[in-house]
Amino acid sequence: MKFYRSHVLVCVDPECLAKGAHDILDGLQDELVYQGLIDEVQVLETSRIGGCANGPEIVVYPEGVHYVGLSVDQLPFLVEEHFLKGRVVESLLAKEVKRADEELGPPKPKEVRVVLRNCGKIDPENIEDYIAEDGYQALGKVLSEMTPEQVIEEVLASGLRGRGGAGFPTGRKWQFCRSAPGSPKYIICNADEGDPGAFMNRRVLEGDPHSVIEGMIIAAYAIGASRGYIYCRAEYPVAVRTLNIAIKQARNLGLLGDDILGSGFSFDLEVRMGAGAFVCGEETALMASIEGKRGEPRPRPPFPAVKGLWGKPTNINNVETYANVPQIILKGAQWFASMGTEKSKGTKTFAIAGDVNNTGLIEVPLGITLREVIFDIGEGIKGGKKFKAVQTGGPMGGCLPEQYLDMPVDYESLTAAGSIMGSGGMIVMDEDTCMVDIARFFMEFTQDESCGKCTPCRVGTRRILEILERICDGHGKDGDIETLEMLCQQIKATSLCGLGQGAPNPVESTLKHFRHEYEAHIYEKRCPAKVCRGLIHYRISDNVCTGCMVCARNCPVEAISGERRQVHYIDPDICIRCGICQQVCNFNAVEVY
Repeated sequence: MKFYRSHVLVCVDPECLAKGAHDILDGLQDELVYQGLIDEVQVLETSRIGGCANGPEIVVYPEGVHYVGLSVDQLPFLVEEHFLKGRVVESLLAKEVKRADEELGPPKPKEVRVVLRNCGKIDPENIEDYIAEDGYQALGKVLSEMTPEQVIEEVLASGLRGRGGAGFPTGRKWQFCRSAPGSPKYIICNADEGDPGAFMNRRVLEGDPHSVIEGMIIAAYAIGASRGYIYCRAEYPVAVRTLNIAIKQARNLGLLGDDILGSGFSFDLEVRMGAGAFVCGEETALMASIEGKRGEPRPRPPFPAVKGLWGKPTNINNVETYANVPQIILKGAQWFASMGTEKSKGTKTFAIAGDVNNTGLIEVPLGITLREVIFDIGEGIKGGKKFKAVQTGGPMGGCLPEQYLDMPVDYESLTAAGSIMGSGGMIVMDEDTCMVDIARFFMEFTQDESCGKCTPCRVGTRRILEILERICDGHGKDGDIETLEMLCQQIKATSLCGLGQGAPNPVESTLKHFRHEYEAHIYEKRCPAKVCRGLIHYRISDNVCTGCMVCARNCPVEAISGERRQVHYIDPDICIRCGICQQVCNFNAVEVY
């Protein structure tokens, strides 16, 4: 193996590619050749490094220096200064985070990297990089030192629960599948990450695919499976490509296929792409899609562990669950169980989004409080505004107000509060958010993504959405709240799969914690947050307006009248409440009431 004194990781996330990452990749190679450094510096591709907002981005190791906003004409100076003279080019550093190891390692003391340990630090398309980080040692240990039953016992002892959202004990699921009669048995990795704003699985697949593959091989050995599938979204082209490269490399080294490492155990896997249906994240709909059928859920039981893919026993876990397994085998169940809470062990990745200063992907021990995540790691609310709510668990999660900030983030606590863990989405909302509009937004998503197979989900979510739209438009009426509560209960109790059963959560949680906002919309015909168009009005302040006529010229429906240098007037009967007048006014004369 050839050794280099420096490694350069070039971000090839789609956002960086759109900004010229390939040009940086080629230009860097050319410049290293020109300056005689090509044998000393290795250039590698990697998935997302930072936020990509200032891409193209590169990271230089072993120093861990993070350069952003690069252009090809800067490369000669950068190569000369950094690699020949050993001087960091300060002008090209990331402004807020100057060292990549602070961002890609634990950027905050409260973060613990297990699943994300290698992301951004190794070349995901080079299996040797993964092996250099103890990769496939867990597989070697399992095949040479442990029986399948011992593997299952170790995973059970670790307390690992499924990270896809339900939180079912992973070892118990493996146990059920192993003991189920029937052959062959199958392993599936659910990489159909469909929650808006969630990219935890994508980050792992693009940055450390071998950790998932190794976890799947160990799981296959434990339950006696001979074939596996990774069901990945077609919208993740980089992840699909990286996975296929990783599978091929593992197969070439004898880590997949017949007689793995001379153990007599045989297992192989392939990637199957989904067509973007959110419902295919549900395990029975996912299996139907792999079989070439319409992606619709089926009643359970029988559960997949007993009767799954093609009617055979099948184990399904998500990306994050499998990525934890090699570390549990290598470091021991007690090491993993030492993190987290009594019933929720280990770490969890979260994608923080919304009205928070520091958005992005984090990994923290379970049991951390929402306050620590939002205000310590997320660095508080944007613009110094007040915190209003946080929505956890994706479109089927609940919205939790300020009183829950000191609640531990674990499966039991979130469920008791009226939300869910989900796959790890976390959307923070400030004081200017309308909670009725938020409920409408999430219901619109789940209603649109309903497969339509069962009537409660297909029709019930449509009825809820219609009521919410009417309330937001200013046409709410007495009895709407009670109707919403009844519909939510009926849909949760009678829907076929988790999509319908969880769809009412945003509505129920906002009704529970923000009922006064619903009442203001319905009975007072006003939106307290001044968000819903049907319940807001615009007027021009007599004391501030200068009569510049900018608002009148930009109004799309000519609802504003007035002479130059005279106070203007907005006709409420003509106004469509688009807000353009407020956006273009240079004197803050347009008010919302």
